[in-house]
Amino acid sequence: MHHFTYKDKRLYCENVPIAKIVEAVGTPFYLYSYATLKRHYLAFAAAFEGVKKLICYSAKANTNLAVLKLFATLGCGLDIVSGGELYRGIKAGFSPNKIVYSGVGKRDDEIDYALETGILMFNIESLDELKHINCRAQRLKTRAPVAIRVNPDVDPKTHPYISTGLGKNKFGIDTQAAIEAYKMANRLDSIEIVGIDCHIGSQITEAAPFDDALKSLKALMNELKRLGINIRYLDMGGGLGITYEKETPPSLSDYAKAILADLDDPDLHLILEPGRVLVGNAGILVSRVLYRKSGAAKEFVIVDAGMNDLLRPTLYNAYHAIEPLKKFADNLIVADVVGPICESGDFLAVERRMADVKRGDLLAVMSTGAYGYVMSSNYCSRLRVAEVMVRDDQFEVVKKREKYEDLVKGEIIPAFLDDGR
Repeated sequence: MHHFTYKDKRLYCENVPIAKIVEAVGTPFYLYSYATLKRHYLAFAAAFEGVKKLICYSAKANTNLAVLKLFATLGCGLDIVSGGELYRGIKAGFSPNKIVYSGVGKRDDEIDYALETGILMFNIESLDELKHINCRAQRLKTRAPVAIRVNPDVDPKTHPYISTGLGKNKFGIDTQAAIEAYKMANRLDSIEIVGIDCHIGSQITEAAPFDDALKSLKALMNELKRLGINIRYLDMGGGLGITYEKETPPSLSDYAKAILADLDDPDLHLILEPGRVLVGNAGILVSRVLYRKSGAAKEFVIVDAGMNDLLRPTLYNAYHAIEPLKKFADNLIVADVVGPICESGDFLAVERRMADVKRGDLLAVMSTGAYGYVMSSNYCSRLRVAEVMVRDDQFEVVKKREKYEDLVKGEIIPAFLDDGR
């Protein structure tokens, strides 16, 4: 559910006509709905009502400070994968003891920053990392709270690039090796075992993989208990999918049932890391048609947003609905919607049945609140776009559009290139 609707054939975000924002901001830009973000978080929390839980929003989906601030205000925790995300989270007001640090490649400076900040726990991805975090904690004369990320070898039935729980993936430690990892952690002086973690993938549209993963973790936790290792936090990760086109992900109620059905330890604190399901359908990318072009084999709609602004279609062949800001008559065309980047892979849609648009018309690329702006780049020296948030009948730019001088910020032409040789 989202708050992007047509009123009198014009597309609105909540109670603001999006064309009004275009007049003030220009195109392209990302647009987020406050009401949708809040609604999604509260609905997710309600699905786990009565359970000891901590919902940690997965920052990598969308790290805009306004989005982070909204979730922090609602009492949410944060799942991070970098020092930069930790910095953003603290700046947005998240309590350090509600922050979980995931990711396979944590640097020394990032580990130290997290230890000094006092985060809830590190999700450990390898034995080497475990030993190294112990050393960093020793240097800082503290103890590092950790969970081992266990790879349950569960097929999430999603795109291979966003599958993370199979044996062939780079993430986590397999179940048998995890026992040895916990034994090692129990021997290390500067490590405190607090939890167990898994994350099987992203854009998962079935409930069964979550149930399978939990059953695998329960067997492991029973073994750990026999070894005298008690687990306080069970981190089930995130990964619940949304509807982009024809997907039918489980309802939040069914998702919660799949996890809670086998959760019978009243002392266990459940951690959940939703990302896409909170922000995906809460954002759109607004773009303007630059040209129409009839090729020998295809019709092209050329727009001012490209793969540098929204990478998902190019990277995953992902589908995003594309809607006109002003409703057209029923005449439709079939066209590729492409951007200005000098790559054949620069497209937002391929062979899409869509409105018969012309130069100057405005389009909304739907469901881009997750993995949109955060994956954008300056490829071809393109300026990163603006980000805007709407609340009811108000809107505000929450990230300014870059200027040309931003492209060279921090770059230096060395003196030896100016000596005339």
